Amino acid sequence: MRLLTESDILNALNLVIDPDFNRGITELGFVQNLKIKNYESEISVAFDLVLTTPTCPVKDEFIIKCKQILSDIGVAKTDIKLSFSSGETASAKEEKQLPSLLKNVKKIIAIASGKGGVGKSTITANLAMAAALNGKSVGVLDADLYGPSMGLMFGITESPEINSDKTLNPIISHGVKVASAAMLFPPEQAIVWRGPRASAMIKNLLNFVHWDSLDYLFIDFPPGTGDIQLSIIQGCELSGAILVSTPQNVALADCIKGHSLFAETKVPVLGLIENMSYFICDKCEKEHYIFGQSGGKKLAETLKIPLLGQIPIETSTMQGAENGLPAVLSCPNSKSSAEFNKIIDTIVALPEG
Repeated sequence: MRLLTESDILNALNLVIDPDFNRGITELGFVQNLKIKNYESEISVAFDLVLTTPTCPVKDEFIIKCKQILSDIGVAKTDIKLSFSSGETASAKEEKQLPSLLKNVKKIIAIASGKGGVGKSTITANLAMAAALNGKSVGVLDADLYGPSMGLMFGITESPEINSDKTLNPIISHGVKVASAAMLFPPEQAIVWRGPRASAMIKNLLNFVHWDSLDYLFIDFPPGTGDIQLSIIQGCELSGAILVSTPQNVALADCIKGHSLFAETKVPVLGLIENMSYFICDKCEKEHYIFGQSGGKKLAETLKIPLLGQIPIETSTMQGAENGLPAVLSCPNSKSSAEFNKIIDTIVALPEG
């Protein structure tokens, strides 16, 4: 009988793959305090399986697979002690050491709201386009993994170029550099990932995209205040955040939560944009406040942040997004475009640091 070494055991256990990180449990640092006893007639193994959360849905499956794999290589008895740690896994530690390609980006600005359906992506695309038309070098990172839309809004249909070192070149559309995880998958394929795997993808996008020198990188945040948002905040140094809300209370309530997220993580909030503020009738030219009036203004006053702009509902803005031409480019004389340009002027005028 061949005696088994620590390397033999760890290599075998690494065949057990964590479905969130898509990496082996040995590589992730889950296997700890390994002990091997080689007797003349049998081999026994004991180790701690240290997972990140007691609610891990595959913990029982891990134990079954570990015992089966070790049995297949000749281990007669396996003793596994299951425990949990809030500390960093080997994967998390490694991700902190990933080579950052953001060092030549002057300002990174989050566009967030706390909820979906308020037009963050439209706001992001138009602010980026307005900044580019203002002569700035601009990039957009689509961090909404489950509902990405930057490809559509910038008319991008091709896949990005992936280099031999696994870094990615963003796609340039209308002078704006755009990167999105959606570009790596067929358009009809849903990204069905739990939090840790989605966070790992976001960290890869932050660290492995060749943005080169940028004046501004706008990050289109997903709805909510969970894992992905925290991964972005922890994975890069945000210069500030811009909140987006529609005027009605149901949107404003979630916007407050978004503000709280940035306050707790020490990210400065640059201001609030009220989207879909009003509709101008083609016939009477009267402003109709479909979702209520001045909700964004009142919230900005309550939170003591600037109201950066009020974007009206205009068909041209919708058509621009549908056709891959942001409204500031396709309809530069619209009221929405005037507001977007005013907001960018405010952002550009902000002091450095």
